[in-house]
Amino acid sequence: MTATLLTPPTPADGPAPPDDPFFGYDRPATYEVHVARTEVPVRDGSHLACDLHRPADADGTPATGRFPVIVYDYTAYDALEQLGEAARFYVTRGYVAAVCNARGSGDSPGHLDPFGPQEQRDNYDLIEWLGVQPWSNGRVGQMGLSYGGHSTLLVAVNKPPHLAAIIPVDGISDWYENTIYRGGIYSARIREWQRNTAPDTLVTYAEHPLYDDFWRARSVKARWSDLDVPTLEVAGWYDRYRDGMVRNFLARQDNVWLVAGPWEHGWPAGQYADIGTGGFLAWWDHWLAGRPAPLPAKKVTSFETPDGGWHQYDEWPPGDTRRLSFARDGELKPGGIRPIRASYEVNTDEGPRTPGEGLEFRTRPLRHDLVLAGGVEATIRAAFPATDGALAVIVDDVAPDGTRTRVTNGWLRASHRFGHERAVPVRPGVGYELDVHLWPTHRRVAAGHHLEVTVASDDYPEIDSDAPPGRVTITGGTIEITTTR
Repeated sequence: MTATLLTPPTPADGPAPPDDPFFGYDRPATYEVHVARTEVPVRDGSHLACDLHRPADADGTPATGRFPVIVYDYTAYDALEQLGEAARFYVTRGYVAAVCNARGSGDSPGHLDPFGPQEQRDNYDLIEWLGVQPWSNGRVGQMGLSYGGHSTLLVAVNKPPHLAAIIPVDGISDWYENTIYRGGIYSARIREWQRNTAPDTLVTYAEHPLYDDFWRARSVKARWSDLDVPTLEVAGWYDRYRDGMVRNFLARQDNVWLVAGPWEHGWPAGQYADIGTGGFLAWWDHWLAGRPAPLPAKKVTSFETPDGGWHQYDEWPPGDTRRLSFARDGELKPGGIRPIRASYEVNTDEGPRTPGEGLEFRTRPLRHDLVLAGGVEATIRAAFPATDGALAVIVDDVAPDGTRTRVTNGWLRASHRFGHERAVPVRPGVGYELDVHLWPTHRRVAAGHHLEVTVASDDYPEIDSDAPPGRVTITGGTIEITTTR
């Protein structure tokens, strides 16, 4: 059955930002803006095409003095004018904003290799050039959304000396697992982006189906120990990359703060429960400008979806773990794994499943509201019809009228059950125990609703339906959820 995807309420009449001085911070604009196209040199003799937006006096000439610098949304999308308009807020408050095209995009010469080592070196060189200019105070920050969010995280683990703090929005932790090979299975949804942005990757990514040095070079996860600058992660509970952002926080809780709202992929501005600009400005004023601006009151600021408001926590996840087991009658019951035997047919079509191409297990209608807050982990005992297979595990919130809303999901190629670094075939018909990681969530499931877990071999349109045909037999399974009550 098809579930409605998680979508936030409309922006109209949304709640106020969290009741925290960090988000309410403000100060007036005091400058105009001067813009100049600049070719920023990089170490191999090439350059990046950048628009430098500098604080200006009333006549439009650059203001005297030294200012902190922000690299604003370093991407390959050639949107310098649009990004410059967005950066204006910071420039009028005393920041230099550098808006640049990555190598091989816009007017920056060379070959585009998204997040590759060359792009990271260029970003490093850009920060170091900005840090020593006569109008710079030597403290540089970087912020960006999506592509720009991952670029921001990647340059941080390269540790340029002048980088003082970052704000990644909807970034990731690992380009392989979060985006390209989800659970070791190629993401069908990423191909259009590849064709439109970097068509060469349709070849190069297919040449690396396992997690090797090619992917480690494009990964934050592989270098978490080097993510040591102050980091404000801004994520959305309706964003398809939220898992990477939460994992970054869990790996580096001393220097990472997490703000997770009821947002789809994109800047919070204009979305339901928009947090405004106060927190962004406070972050930069604190770390770059040396102003007495506050930091978030807690390490985690999270919105309880769909409309439970803002909550702040000292740690994440904030609750207790519960285990629910698959039962023979199709129910989810408290406790550890128990023996069952059920099977389904593998869907090999590039389209939604039909009846019989998955198994469903459900709780009884909830007597009280249940708040899911944290990661979800599944353990599935399965036997496959061939030397490989796939598992998709999907959790839905089902209302009394049958309306289904997807809460979270996760995937795993059976041959990757020991990790993505190597493929270990399964023996047809032999049972294996596989651990499937599902994306984290923060959602209130209302009394009278029930949770339903689907186990299948496909999840259109998230992953390729490339599992071998035949019947998969499930002999047991559990779901671990984290709840606040």
